[in-house]
Amino acid sequence: MADNGVNENFGKTWTWMAVLAAICIVGGFLALTNPFGATIFAVTLAGWVFLIQGIIQVFHAFRVRDWTGFLWSLGIGVLSLLVGIVLVADPLAGAIPLTLLVAVLFLATGVAKTMFALALRPLDGWIWVLASGLVSVVLGVMILAGLPATATTILGLLLGIELVSNGVLFLFVALGLRKLGEMR
Repeated sequence: MADNGVNENFGKTWTWMAVLAAICIVGGFLALTNPFGATIFAVTLAGWVFLIQGIIQVFHAFRVRDWTGFLWSLGIGVLSLLVGIVLVADPLAGAIPLTLLVAVLFLATGVAKTMFALALRPLDGWIWVLASGLVSVVLGVMILAGLPATATTILGLLLGIELVSNGVLFLFVALGLRKLGEMR
């Protein structure tokens, strides 16, 4: 019966999930209508994350100077600081290496999914895993072939697609939570 309290609490929170869904969907469509702006925003945000992480890492390194990993910790912090400075100072230039990283990620996951699909081959649905792998490989190749031009928009497009996708997911979760709350 302890589940009833949890279910009841979930049922009461559906509006928060619906608000999150709306924010994601609106943000996603804004990113899709201006992928260049969304790319610059995403790269700048990544730069600030690297900067903050670098500051914390350097601060931590000096707090544990006697530790054998001090130089490694300090090096990671300084590297993060440098990456952050570059991304914040010139997000357009920073978009190129991040886009390259995304393309390599698509290629690697595409190859892995393709190999996984071939291992699954006697099972139902293996073809969908194969299709997903091939799509990832094709996207990776297309992004690489279009560099550096693709760097100005691809990150913004991917951000927009991810936000809309998450928004739809959160909307369905919110509707499910509302239904759960009505059952009480």
